[in-house]
Amino acid sequence: MSLAHAAAEYMLSDALLPDRRGPRLKGLRLELPLDRIVKFVAVGFPLLLMSLAFAQEFSSGSPISCFSPSNFSARQAAYVDSSCWDSLVHHQQEEPGRYQLKSLWPHKALPYSLLALAVAMYLPVLLWQYAAAPALSSDLLFIISELDKSYNRSIRLVQHMVKIRHKSSDPHVFWDELDKARTERYFEFPLLERYLACKQRSHSLVATYLLRNSLWLLFTSATYLYLGHFHLDIFFQKEFSCSVKTELLSNETDIPDLITCRLTSLSVFQIVSLSIIATYTLLVPVIIYNLTRLCRWDKRLLSIYEMLPAFDLLSRKMLGCPINDLNVILLFLRANISELISFSWLSVLCVLKDTTIQKHNIDTVVDFMTLLAGLEPSKPKHLTRQVSDENP
Repeated sequence: MSLAHAAAEYMLSDALLPDRRGPRLKGLRLELPLDRIVKFVAVGFPLLLMSLAFAQEFSSGSPISCFSPSNFSARQAAYVDSSCWDSLVHHQQEEPGRYQLKSLWPHKALPYSLLALAVAMYLPVLLWQYAAAPALSSDLLFIISELDKSYNRSIRLVQHMVKIRHKSSDPHVFWDELDKARTERYFEFPLLERYLACKQRSHSLVATYLLRNSLWLLFTSATYLYLGHFHLDIFFQKEFSCSVKTELLSNETDIPDLITCRLTSLSVFQIVSLSIIATYTLLVPVIIYNLTRLCRWDKRLLSIYEMLPAFDLLSRKMLGCPINDLNVILLFLRANISELISFSWLSVLCVLKDTTIQKHNIDTVVDFMTLLAGLEPSKPKHLTRQVSDENP
């Protein structure tokens, strides 16, 4: 008996989780994996294209090439290139002597528009980082700590039951105390359950999360409008007619009215525009999927923790609208499941519970660990008969 008791004590001691204090949970993830992907692509891709645009401009020289008259000197030809690039205005002839002006400024503003796009896409990240991340970090630290402590309390309870069973000479005392504890629900976790129920009535985190993803969709729509309105109109225009007869040269008769110029960087302009459209089009379904996850509960995590004694408040209350802070916290608990050590233990116990023969006698981790410790999960039949005989 002493060896069996010692083995049960060792088994239960090994099942206890270590008390991690100090610099614990430093790797806490305050962004969901898909949100991180959206952030890196939405912000990093425009910056990458911007660097490529600048690199192409510096390596290839002038992004335009103008066909100056043959009598122009090299300095005059360089002046024509510089003047036409500064103006970037196409003179399209409608009638003799009348021209319609068409600005080609998106070619010049391409790198800076990419920088502005990256900054705009980073604003929702800053919003989440400063408006929601601190509160979310505190919530996760408390909930993870309490869930692990709740599991440890269950294991310590089994240790206490084993000691009582070993020391008690009368088996009726042990089972009466256990039945009384189960009936009167001594094993409740009011602090954790009330805290989670309070989060179910709070909407600050979910509002910030919705605003973050909505801003991404808004800025993506603005990007489409910008590209469609300004880039599409000049997307295939490779040549333009430039006028250099301005200011000091306005009265010069030997300078032609219009000089034809070619945009040597048009292919870069087209590739960047198409790349932005394709990339952001792929991001839109991901952002919408992130929003739809708030419309349903992630019950798998809480169903595992129903193995804890009397931890069933959430399963009874989780019938309303899932758009609240508790649902957001559950998503982030899932993302930080590696920090929740008790989850892996309880998952294993749930699997073992489904394969055990006496399923009807096992409801909680206390029942299962009691069985593993060598105690019966329910009152033996011969004790039940004795009680019935004494109380006809």
